[in-house]
Amino acid sequence: MDPVTAHAWAALGGRPDLTVDYTSAGDVLSARLPVRDLARATVGVCALAAAELKAARDHTPIPPVTVHEAAVATAFTSERHLRVDGRPGGGFAPLSGFWRTADGWVRTHANYPHHKERLLGALGVADDRAALADELATRRAVEVQETVYAAGGLAVAVATGPDPTRRPLVDDRPTPAAKRVLPPAARAADGVRVLDLTRVIAGPVATRTLAFLGADVLRVDPPHLPEDPDIHADTGMGKRSTLLDLATRHGRRAFDDLLDHADVVVTGYRPGALDRHGVSPEALHARRPDLVIARLTAWGHTGDWADRRGFDSLVQAATGIAAAESADGLGRADGPGGTPGVLPAQALDHGTGYLLAAAVLRALTEPLGRRLDLSLAATASWLLHDAEPSPARGAYDPDPWLVETPSPYGVLRHARPPLVHGGTWDHPPTAWGADEPRWR
Repeated sequence: MDPVTAHAWAALGGRPDLTVDYTSAGDVLSARLPVRDLARATVGVCALAAAELKAARDHTPIPPVTVHEAAVATAFTSERHLRVDGRPGGGFAPLSGFWRTADGWVRTHANYPHHKERLLGALGVADDRAALADELATRRAVEVQETVYAAGGLAVAVATGPDPTRRPLVDDRPTPAAKRVLPPAARAADGVRVLDLTRVIAGPVATRTLAFLGADVLRVDPPHLPEDPDIHADTGMGKRSTLLDLATRHGRRAFDDLLDHADVVVTGYRPGALDRHGVSPEALHARRPDLVIARLTAWGHTGDWADRRGFDSLVQAATGIAAAESADGLGRADGPGGTPGVLPAQALDHGTGYLLAAAVLRALTEPLGRRLDLSLAATASWLLHDAEPSPARGAYDPDPWLVETPSPYGVLRHARPPLVHGGTWDHPPTAWGADEPRWR
């Protein structure tokens, strides 16, 4: 096994005698940092975990696993390949991006209306790029970061070098309770019921992957926090979607009924955000100690930033990835070519999503309940400190890895799952919030 894949597989507790083969596609996901190697490793260990679980259920040997780098590159940029009735999906909003400050750079995230309003309110400016640029140029980067955060918005100072913090890729803690035994099945996750409490990209990529492998995935969202329809069209493949207000008696009762028959709960909110609804890991395991609980956060579950909101682009900026990917590798405003850079994909989102799916699949192979913690910051640490590039060969063509599917949103042209050669999800995304809160 190549070293990057071996590192991820070891972090998941996998057997060292197993391996993954890759079919090359050239210098895909090209960057200063070894993004191609990280991307294929995350998909590789996910495919290996799926093969391992299927073999365990069927009492058969684990078959060879091969992953196509072209499929990986296409899936890691799935939101860019998405077409809805021929229309491209949406990108970053006008007020999301890098901005010069008096002493460096900040990165803002204002794709959602409430985040844009909080950003503008915190800085006291109108909804205008020029006005925002003028205001930020007068302030220090850390001042902007803290002022916007205090107002519930999203902005981070761009680090000028790699964050030295080394984070474990996966934190895996077993419980003393035995899970139900999964019978033989056609697919690795057939019959597994997954409560999906995630949003945007990373968590939904994980649960989208579990749905492809046969899981009954029901995404649960609060009715007051709508999702971007293009993001949901891309990441909702194979899943259903329902709305529940856990602050109401009806919503709580419906959620508890779902929880009583779930096998896996995946959350993607910042630590503590769901605690008031009794959805902390401790509360969930007190009720159902046999559950597999997988938590995904931006910054990790410990440290000064654990309770902060975050997105892939912000983690890239704060951990030093933006500096490493800048034209001069410095990411500073005080030299030529110092504009911060970005990865060729939302690689922290997608990579952590496949790692999370792999962790869940491995947990289902084991006899006990589990608590799994992953973060975008840990994946960033892996990319910065523990991933090494390998030679690139071959050529890349995304077309074989794209397919058209009718959906409630229109005809979707979208990326196929990268775990197998060919195939797609059983059904397209249902309309956001359109399904009843019940298992199939």
